[in-house]
Amino acid sequence: MGLFNFWKKEENLFDENITIEETRFVVLDTETTGFDYENDRILCIGALVLQNGIISVQDSFEIYLQQDHYDKSTAQIHGILRDFIIKRPSELEALEQFLSFLGDSVIIAHHTIFDVTMINKALERNNLPQLSNKTLDTAYLYKRTLIKSHLFERKDHYTLDDLADKFDISKKDRHTALGDAYITAIAFLKIVKKLREKKEVNLNQLFK
Repeated sequence: MGLFNFWKKEENLFDENITIEETRFVVLDTETTGFDYENDRILCIGALVLQNGIISVQDSFEIYLQQDHYDKSTAQIHGILRDFIIKRPSELEALEQFLSFLGDSVIIAHHTIFDVTMINKALERNNLPQLSNKTLDTAYLYKRTLIKSHLFERKDHYTLDDLADKFDISKKDRHTALGDAYITAIAFLKIVKKLREKKEVNLNQLFK
């Protein structure tokens, strides 16, 4: 299969017989120079495979990109210094490697729109088509686990730290792309378990 066949049009819904466990998810996080979609750039892409309820650390992806754009203020958060890694691929090379790893998997991320938009902007700069993979957002899914009650104050915005604290997930590697992807993957498994406690959940229902 050619590298860029991943953008083929998908059905709106998955086959009802395909379970959450059978689905190949790629849990994704990007570290960036900032939050401006037009002017900031991706420093690192971290991703790992989640399938059959197993987080496959052996089947993980981490790549640091060559940097022309650099912001010292955000380096204090992600810790990626300009000269931290000597050998870094170009943006195009990094994207090609990531797309090969991703395939047609379902993307999971925390506040997915940010990571996917940053990657799509990079694809656009390199004259490549946008991602067409289905996506799931742990920030949104987490809200679905919460009890609806006037006695319980729900926040508009739940951070990855909020989920890590709620589910007692170690934050040892927080603010590294692969570390945040790992936290997100554990949170996703915990969320699915919570949703199943409320009612039976299938793959299609996660996208509603």
